[in-house]
Amino acid sequence: MPRVTIQTGDFDVSREIAALRAGDAGVGAVASFVGTVRDRNDGTAITRMELEHYPGMTERAIEAMIDEAMRRFGIRAARVIHRVGPLQPMDQIVLVVATAAHRSDAFRACEFLMDYLKTQAPFWKKETTPQGSRWVDARAADDEALGRWGIDARNA
Repeated sequence: MPRVTIQTGDFDVSREIAALRAGDAGVGAVASFVGTVRDRNDGTAITRMELEHYPGMTERAIEAMIDEAMRRFGIRAARVIHRVGPLQPMDQIVLVVATAAHRSDAFRACEFLMDYLKTQAPFWKKETTPQGSRWVDARAADDEALGRWGIDARNA
């Protein structure tokens, strides 16, 4: 099973978690995060979102992030699925799963991976609103979240 998948289609959370922990009796904790497309951003209605990525570079960047999570938190495995292409409000957009012997490591790894994805993974997001389309930058709060892991978002 690949650790990173970039795809246009939806994913099945239960199937992905079962596959990640299959055959590993040392797993005592599984933490997961599912991100979905909201219908509003900064008070503006969102009718559609489109995500683009740089094939190959995006997967390598996320693989390196997973390696870092494994080093920092001693997790047993991790899986990241990120969708690209056109998405509608309520669609699943990202899945992050981490397995570990203990819950604190799984939780921290999952949160670390999401903080990295929100700020540093090479994705470009365009939102469509009733007023037109706009490209979206990372929020300052996302950069601050990455900072708590000792990573300067400007240099990551």
